[in-house]
Amino acid sequence: QAQVVESGGGLVQPGGSLRLSCAASRIIFGQYPMGWYRQAPGKQLELVASIHNDGKYYYRDSVKGRFNISRDNANYTVYLQMNLLKLEDSAVYYCNRQPPLQPFWGQGTQVTVSS
Repeated sequence: QAQVVESGGGLVQPGGSLRLSCAASRIIFGQYPMGWYRQAPGKQLELVASIHNDGKYYYRDSVKGRFNISRDNANYTVYLQMNLLKLEDSAVYYCNRQPPLQPFWGQGTQVTVSS
């Protein structure tokens, strides 16, 4: 069964940290680039970071220097370490291939940054 399961979200104060995990089926993960996406209320889905099988990565400008994406190819897992969190990082975070495939969206994990 092709699926992804995101976890690790929660409520954190500004400046705090969270580590998100995404466990994916092999058919999704494979050797494909994987990405973390987020969607805040009233806003469009956006790509936060992505990582290729060879380790090459991309970060959107607003998270550069604060977020770190990594992948465990043996366990089909993608991580997103988020540091120095800001109010504007609040969103539901999803993982998927990059570019994403519609059938592979999971339930996401809620990240709320609030004082």
